[in-house]
Amino acid sequence: MHVARLACSADFDGWRPAARTALALSIPPEALSFVVGDEAPGLFAEPLPEAPADAAQPTVPKAFPDFAKKLVCHADADRFVFAYRLLWRLQTEKRLLEIASDPDVLRATAMEKAVRRDSHKMKAFVRFREVEDGEGGKHYVAWFEPFHHVVELTAPFFARRFAGMVWTILTPERSVHWDGAELAFLPGATKDMRPQDDDMEALWLTYYASIFNPARLKVKAMQAEMPKKYWANMPETALIKPLVAGAEAAARRMIATAPTLPSLSHERRMERERMAETSTGPDHAADMAGERPTTIAAARAAAKSCKACPLWEPATQTVFGQGPDDAPVIFVGEQPGDQEDIAGEPLVGPAGKVFDQALAAAGIDRRQGYVTNAVKHFKFVPRGKRRIHAKPNAGEVKACRWWLDLERELIKPKLIVALGATAAQAVLGRSVTIRDARSRLIDLDEATKLLVTIHPSYILRLPDEAVRARESEAFNADMAMVLDFLPELKLAA
Repeated sequence: MHVARLACSADFDGWRPAARTALALSIPPEALSFVVGDEAPGLFAEPLPEAPADAAQPTVPKAFPDFAKKLVCHADADRFVFAYRLLWRLQTEKRLLEIASDPDVLRATAMEKAVRRDSHKMKAFVRFREVEDGEGGKHYVAWFEPFHHVVELTAPFFARRFAGMVWTILTPERSVHWDGAELAFLPGATKDMRPQDDDMEALWLTYYASIFNPARLKVKAMQAEMPKKYWANMPETALIKPLVAGAEAAARRMIATAPTLPSLSHERRMERERMAETSTGPDHAADMAGERPTTIAAARAAAKSCKACPLWEPATQTVFGQGPDDAPVIFVGEQPGDQEDIAGEPLVGPAGKVFDQALAAAGIDRRQGYVTNAVKHFKFVPRGKRRIHAKPNAGEVKACRWWLDLERELIKPKLIVALGATAAQAVLGRSVTIRDARSRLIDLDEATKLLVTIHPSYILRLPDEAVRARESEAFNADMAMVLDFLPELKLAA
């Protein structure tokens, strides 16, 4: 019997080379064992010898290493040998993992699923408490009791999620500490080492009680997803029993005090009225500015006090167009983003970088063009500390079209490039689809043409790299059309 020694209970990095060595030496699974840490090997066990220098590497399906990594995190005492048995069989049974009825595959699948579930529970039910670190800094400590050996597997999630914190997760067998730069794995801890309540706990309990919805209470489903084993380590579970007990009465109160909802026709009429209020057009803008501006500089100054639609109030500032007053082309985006709202300039955020790259690929000098947006204020939905982009509605686009028409009138461009459907709608005064209008020159009047393309932010939202590369190439081709039509935009050599 040969034995391989591993550093910890989920030592995949130690199991992998040991399994390869055993395979190279043709050691069958029944003749191999693993010990963890200081465990004593069997009486007749021999240390695993070195593999031959010319030993061939084992071949396995692409998914097997990640699969095996989860198997060795299971609580089964035989997990390391079992994972090796799968590796052994895969050398002659290449499609083994595809045979769902095979007893070893059935067992492995159940083990892998149990480990994934336990890792998910750790992510969901760890509760940090703030403690003093002795140097005036903040240190967050949590206690958790996993079923399986998932600390190493799950710790990188917390490092990504709480990268700016110094934290420690204590478990009975293995603990992990993050100092803000790297993970360190430590020996297990005992329950009496877990931290007590902190100052934020009362606030958290108030929040938890306020979001509890008695009308949607399903006790069995709740306990299936959040087993009672974890309740002792979660402060909110102290509220579950009284909240459940009072759920029926609370649900009756909700029904008794439910507001009467307006009819659908009333909602539609109110929406039309709101759109009419935000679409006050030239008269409102002229009143606001005092008189119709005759230069781009005057228009930019007048737009600072624009209140033609409600978007001015939450936004940081009006983001007016930038570029030469006699530019041959106007690039029209949808609206400012978060970074544009702060900087006061259009297309300078992530989408702006994609735009700049496309211009550079086409050989266009951005400084020769005028860049603006269909809507001049940032429309967003707050989410924590972030401001999430929200698409402007037709009324807001119509209200801001007065400024876009003024820019077009004063600059007199030969070409307008609409970046996205909202920009095309603002230029044309009607809805169009990118698919139908893209990549062709459309006559706006005798002196001006329109080119419709995608907004560069669309490329950033594509999850598939191949699709993103294809759309980037098509966007670059549209910018090349701009240069073909206006060669004066070419970058100086």
